Amino acid sequence: MVGSGGISSGGISPGGLSSPAISALPVQAVGAEHTGKGCAALVHAFDWSRTSLGPMVRWDPAFRAAVELMLASPVPMMLACGDDFVVLYNDAYAEVLHALHPTALGSPAEEAFGEAWHQPGMGDVVAQVYRTGRAVLEPESQVPVTPGGTEPAFYTQGHSAIRDSRGAIAGVLIVAAETTQVIHRLQSLGELTARLAGALTIDDVTRVVLTYAMASFDLDHCVLAVDDGSAYRYVRRIRGEMLDEADERLPPVWRRVGADPAAPLVAAAETGRATFVNDGEPLRAVATDRHERRVRALAALPLRTPSLRGALTMGFRHAHAWLPAERALLKAAAELVAQAAERARRFEAQHGTAQLLQRSMLPEHLPELDTFRIAARYDVGVDGNAAGGDFYDAFHLLDGRLAMVLGDVAGHDVRAAAVMGQVRAALRALALTDPAPPSVLAGLDRLVGSLGAESRNEEIFVTVVYGVLDPADGSITLASAGHPPPVLRRAGQGGERATAELVKVPPGAPLGLGGRWQTGSLMLEPGDTILMFSDGVVERRGRPLNEGLDALVAAAAGSASGDPRNMCSLATAAVEGTTDDDVAVLAVEHALAMSRSATMQVAAEPTGPSRVRQWMTTRLREWSVPEPVIGAAILCTSELTTNALLHAGTPAQVHIDLNAERLLVSVADTGTRGSVIRAQTDTLASRGRGLGLIEELSDSWGTDPTVRGSTVWFEMLLPGNARA
Repeated sequence: MVGSGGISSGGISPGGLSSPAISALPVQAVGAEHTGKGCAALVHAFDWSRTSLGPMVRWDPAFRAAVELMLASPVPMMLACGDDFVVLYNDAYAEVLHALHPTALGSPAEEAFGEAWHQPGMGDVVAQVYRTGRAVLEPESQVPVTPGGTEPAFYTQGHSAIRDSRGAIAGVLIVAAETTQVIHRLQSLGELTARLAGALTIDDVTRVVLTYAMASFDLDHCVLAVDDGSAYRYVRRIRGEMLDEADERLPPVWRRVGADPAAPLVAAAETGRATFVNDGEPLRAVATDRHERRVRALAALPLRTPSLRGALTMGFRHAHAWLPAERALLKAAAELVAQAAERARRFEAQHGTAQLLQRSMLPEHLPELDTFRIAARYDVGVDGNAAGGDFYDAFHLLDGRLAMVLGDVAGHDVRAAAVMGQVRAALRALALTDPAPPSVLAGLDRLVGSLGAESRNEEIFVTVVYGVLDPADGSITLASAGHPPPVLRRAGQGGERATAELVKVPPGAPLGLGGRWQTGSLMLEPGDTILMFSDGVVERRGRPLNEGLDALVAAAAGSASGDPRNMCSLATAAVEGTTDDDVAVLAVEHALAMSRSATMQVAAEPTGPSRVRQWMTTRLREWSVPEPVIGAAILCTSELTTNALLHAGTPAQVHIDLNAERLLVSVADTGTRGSVIRAQTDTLASRGRGLGLIEELSDSWGTDPTVRGSTVWFEMLLPGNARA
């Protein structure tokens, strides 16, 4: 098996070069295009089923691309594959081997080279690279490969790991030439494979590919395009483009291009054929700006899989001869990119369905109260590919009080989401009949027990923390069914610092076990915030639960304000490390005073941002907001509004909320991206600095995925409340 144990001598196991996920794809045999003489023909004709590599048609695409690269290269290259280091090489390396060719082809290295394999610089270096994955350059190493070792040869040898589509090491590539640039690019190809293995989305793939191409080939121009229905969308990088840290955290800016066959990227995508222009004006007919008009040399490589069409183009502003080895390298890289893009597209489709299912079961809007503010957030686990069982809810009761709940159904699949939907719906019905926490939990306990009995499954595990808030005095009555207790943030009084603690709620059994529940109570004073959360917020693999709880309490105490949106954003990042679980948080703040708020609907048209600036300036001045705060808020809001209108492609809603402590601004869209995308304004175009300005000018900011679309918000503390 490739990865943990290489290619086993007993045959190729699932997960190796012939894993079911790979072998199901259409495979073109290695060397099929090489019908002439030499090593390519020998490799194509060789019976690989007699070796540990197995039949050629079942080879992993990434490994196959490495073999094609090696065979097409004029530089001496050899591949040593698997635990027994089966030998493959090209024509140039056959000349190095002299009398050992062709018997060495397809043989384990120790058998092919005999005692020479155990000499320094041969088997020891290959084994080291295969074991560690770290590339090794051996300058002028003495390698006696001729029979008997009477005439040792001297070579500069580069050894680099070759990885399969999942990033596991499949073998070692030996380049016997004094070509630093070739070695660097081959090592970069291995790094590209490893990075693509961790790319989940098309945006991730695009960032990896553009970074690899610009750095490895020192390009002036690079474009990655994928099909989008009847047209193509693409991302471009050009030399000299200023990039900052914010760019790498945000999705790339996609542009659209019609299916114009005059465009090299469209021609490559449609025909599946690569084209190379050494000197000319390859983009003259379709150039959109001076950068494209200046391109003289261009390589256009197709990205083709059963479910994806696209292209990768690389260009220089000067004449450039695309040599055979470089062409082979580019074709191999393009095949890796195409496979990664197809995997990413499948993931995004599954991820989008799961997200829509999950969010459709959560409340689209939370209640609005005069002196209480509510916010919630839900983030999927690391895999992001399935619906989960975490949920939150807040709703008005018949007597004017507020019910609030956060729960967790064990599991991370559609079944968990279905149980979650039933529990949430039943909770609302029970609370509207008798809102007392013990009564509600007792009814839910009967429901969960019934669901378990019907499915003949005793493993339905549901935890809930449920409370009732009286807006008249801020009192809260709580009960917990096996759920972590909420965090209470007490606002500092008279200049004192804020404090935070876990609420003392009597522990109760999880639902479905026939337990009895007791209540706890607290008073939410003006300025205080209560935060409910799921265990994904505080649990980390291999670390004590108390460590996560302590970190969350400390983060709440150190928060600049108790604003619920800020508290939700802070909670999801309070504990270091990643979690495989979903994360749900619900925060309620007792405001010091009634806030003033206003909302504007913005049409998806070019004048939208300027209308927002005028409306917001007028409103904030009416509210006597200090001018420095107004200026900073207008700049940030304009950036987010432009982003929403241009990239979500839908109308936006701008909401401003002002109280004695801070100004809170949110911009919501109904697009499907579900994440922040930088704007393309004239002054901040495609450089990611818009988000940098928001980080610099605001005291806190965040993104909240909603049932449809996303909301981006920022908070600015007013003078006298700013952090010291």
